[in-house]
Amino acid sequence: YLFFLLIGLTHPHITLLLFLSRMLRFASARRSIPSLIVFSLLATPMASFSSSPSPSVLRDNGTITITPAQPHSALIVVTHGLGDSAEGFADVAEMWARQLPYVKFVLPTAPTQPVTLNGGMPMPSWYDIEGLSERTNENCNGIVESQRTVERIMEVENAAGLPYSRMVLSGFSQGAALSLFTGLQLPDDKKLAGVLAMSGYLAGSKQFKLSSAGKTTPILHCHGTADPMVTFSMAQKTESLLKESGVENYELKPYPGMQHTVLPEELSDALAFLSKVLPPDDTCAVKPKSVDEMSVKELKAAIRKGGLGSKAVGLTEKRELQDLLKEHQK
Repeated sequence: YLFFLLIGLTHPHITLLLFLSRMLRFASARRSIPSLIVFSLLATPMASFSSSPSPSVLRDNGTITITPAQPHSALIVVTHGLGDSAEGFADVAEMWARQLPYVKFVLPTAPTQPVTLNGGMPMPSWYDIEGLSERTNENCNGIVESQRTVERIMEVENAAGLPYSRMVLSGFSQGAALSLFTGLQLPDDKKLAGVLAMSGYLAGSKQFKLSSAGKTTPILHCHGTADPMVTFSMAQKTESLLKESGVENYELKPYPGMQHTVLPEELSDALAFLSKVLPPDDTCAVKPKSVDEMSVKELKAAIRKGGLGSKAVGLTEKRELQDLLKEHQK
């Protein structure tokens, strides 16, 4: 990072280069993101990347929280796919965060549990997957518990003053299925701004009950036509089932030749959708808590964000942490 600064690159340039390097490591390890994404991003003019102040990134017990420099007025929850973790989409979320400097991103990690499709071996999974057919996707044991995990994230933000109409659920593969399952069952007073599903499908049909709010929630479903894992026909069946059930605003966007991965065009389309359903709105900005209102966890996060970590060494009492922050704010 220091080397890039010394040769005169700005922070957005550095972020892009670090993003590309992580993508290359991810591709070599999983062979899921083709080199096309790297070369396409290299062809993107640097000027198109936002020069907004850098958001803060907090990693805590598997959950990644990306908070903008300004008070946030929107929330996007990003849930990963089977066997992955929050880190899998952290770079993408950070890239989106620079284009949407008023949005807070929360990326949880699924619990590690046995997965039937994986021979019963435990792995990070939002629910059990018995197979990839319609019949084996009816039960999805564990999906209700994961639904509650996502709902609790939104409840915390709502309690802080953010309306549900300023929230979006998004995800890839199994995370996309969880986003659809959760977002389309919420009651009228918790209607979301939208749901973004990438390479996903509707899971847990036996437990799924479409709400009236879900019928009018905007949905963008991006899917590769050559996906061997979650076939495009599954995406089409999901679209048909939901539309037949009354969903009014559902767009299934095909990407010819794309397999079970993401491509720059898809990420660009996803960003356009997010920008549309979550435009800037300062009237919804969440008022930051005062130091006296913060929990110990929040105090420590604020101390890290303020670059005060070295000064907090040895401080164990809540009052000591509060005093340090108050002194910094003078």
